[in-house]
Amino acid sequence: MTPRHRDYGIRGAVGTADTRKHRFLLVQSTVAALAATALIQLGWLSHEAAGKSPECVVLLHGLARTAASMVVLDSALTRAGFTVANVGYPSRKHPIERLAPMAMELGIGECRGRNARVIHFVTHSLGGILVRYYLADHRLPELGRVVMLAPPNKGSELADELAGVPGLGLLNGPAGLQLGTGEDSVPLKLGPARFELGVIAGTRSINPILSAIIPESDDGKVAVEKTKLEGMMDFIALPHTHTFMMRSSSVIRQTIHFLRNGRFDNTGRFR
Repeated sequence: MTPRHRDYGIRGAVGTADTRKHRFLLVQSTVAALAATALIQLGWLSHEAAGKSPECVVLLHGLARTAASMVVLDSALTRAGFTVANVGYPSRKHPIERLAPMAMELGIGECRGRNARVIHFVTHSLGGILVRYYLADHRLPELGRVVMLAPPNKGSELADELAGVPGLGLLNGPAGLQLGTGEDSVPLKLGPARFELGVIAGTRSINPILSAIIPESDDGKVAVEKTKLEGMMDFIALPHTHTFMMRSSSVIRQTIHFLRNGRFDNTGRFR
């Protein structure tokens, strides 16, 4: 298992042949990366000559997903010149208090192992809450910028309404029950952003039944207004769904633009 795509034994949606090929390519690229890192540390090779970026992006997927859901974004960021640590974590097995250090420290460790001078974060849904929880009590000297895709920063009414549904706790795990809007909401207990944050919300839903529970414009899981966070540097809403927005070309382009500039492109080019 390699740094860029850890999945903790959770299998992605790929066939056996594709899995073997994927693993071979990952092993091959990891060996090359380790060799380049050794040469850099010896002073025989620069970051630029090694094709390594001093900027690393940690990707954190959402609830009940795996690192495989971030592969398209991973590839796009790599092509844009970033080093990427696509971290998988068992989102349905533990509460946020345990998931946050687990996922964050894996990503940070991978980026530091690649000699990153700046560490950015791009998250989907629950992943954004893990970043907020961790950074509330930890200082990260290399911290760069953070882009959150559809984060339930003010909780979600779905977690409130479905909390008593039999089997939901088993389906979404303890972290899912912490994402509501009531007194047990973890997002509502966290403070404002004290880092460079950009938030991208979705405005389309593929599940009208779930959207009917949410009283405002939403992406099928989270209301647009509840993605916003005090202290964020920029915000943009795009016509995409919660489930698939991390694969959208416009979302990806806006993400890269924010990582590079600290703001989204509001000219309409990336919508």
